[in-house]
Amino acid sequence: MGRMSRRGFATAAAAGLSGLVTAGVAVAAELSQGGGGGGDRGGHGDSGGRRHRRRDPAGALRGMWLATVANRDWPSKPGLTAAQQRAELLAHLDTAVERRLNAVIFQVRPTADALWASPFEPWAQYLTGVQGKDPGWDPLGTAVTEAHARGLELHAWFNPYRVANHTDPARLVASHPARVHPDWIVPYGGKLYYNPGLPEVRAFVQDAMLDAVGKYAVDAVHWDDYFYPYPVAGQVFDDDAAYAAHGVQFPDRAAWRRDNIDRLVLETAARIKEARPGTRFGISPFGVWRNAATDPLGSDSRAGVQTYDDLHADTRKWVRENWIDYICPQLYWNIGFAAADYAKLVPWWSQVAQGSGTKLYVGEALYKAGDPAQPAAWQDPAELSGHLTLAANHPQVGGHVFFSAKEVAADRIGAMARVVADHYQQPAKPTR
Repeated sequence: MGRMSRRGFATAAAAGLSGLVTAGVAVAAELSQGGGGGGDRGGHGDSGGRRHRRRDPAGALRGMWLATVANRDWPSKPGLTAAQQRAELLAHLDTAVERRLNAVIFQVRPTADALWASPFEPWAQYLTGVQGKDPGWDPLGTAVTEAHARGLELHAWFNPYRVANHTDPARLVASHPARVHPDWIVPYGGKLYYNPGLPEVRAFVQDAMLDAVGKYAVDAVHWDDYFYPYPVAGQVFDDDAAYAAHGVQFPDRAAWRRDNIDRLVLETAARIKEARPGTRFGISPFGVWRNAATDPLGSDSRAGVQTYDDLHADTRKWVRENWIDYICPQLYWNIGFAAADYAKLVPWWSQVAQGSGTKLYVGEALYKAGDPAQPAAWQDPAELSGHLTLAANHPQVGGHVFFSAKEVAADRIGAMARVVADHYQQPAKPTR
């Protein structure tokens, strides 16, 4: 999630701004509850003490995100040779195997660009340092082949609407669709976005993503938490013209925006099934749909961001209506965190998923473990293992995904090693 780094927006998020970079600013909610106190570990039980040895359910997903935006995880920097890029990519896949994982969620369309030879969008600048420049090899094709050779699933991770982490279209390659169609883009919060309210944009971003699905045997299409952008104080997302043209039949702009995202989800789901039957469709949203104070169906949380209201993404409905194959909410908070308690959100999401036909996986904030800027709970190597212990009491939870690959490898304080020792003693099994 990051753009800064998908999750890197922990700081901004803590202020209630919620800005992720790539995979998700889940942090986002670090919520407007006065910023971050998460030192309260009430309800943590004994997960910080002894180890809990539980075998995960057969076929549980054990995944990691591999972020490419801003060279967050891979490549380590732009401009490496093709051989160096390939070697680094394979090293990440090997690390996944060593950690007994079975899935890698690989970011292949970070900013309206591509990590494959796309007829719709330019090569990503994170490869060569120059947007549109052919890197001389096929990163997505290699990732699919080499992941499968190692017994790993490869989920292709796309960001539908983010165009750039700046607001200057002139910095985009001349052939970029955002320059060819300047009426498609909206500057907001220091970034450029495609306007989700335009039907032609919705069709185009689907075409761009589905091109990869048609060409490569990816196991899933994966989206992170970016739909309409996270709110930025004092700024307005200018979609007045699109609303006037397409939103007149809706009771308000928020309902129209949610319908735009609903249509994107439904249409993409149908097109995936047509392009490559058997390929799944999963979404990893910010971890709070709505707070209970806003909606009695919401979670016992006090998050500064609510996906339904702020990102115009009705994530609960997508699960209940079985529009998607899996949901992977980014539950990036410790057990006992007052504004968004992991121990309260896992049961809430489990109840939402129960009987829906949509699988539930949990996004885990490995990147916080050992970060001195994080609350005390995250300095404990057992915190994440405690998450898996807690989730094991909820049969709807079908696995976990860790953000992200760089931390899976570096494992700053041994939190990932603890997860492996406590929960992944046996090699991973296929999820289906």
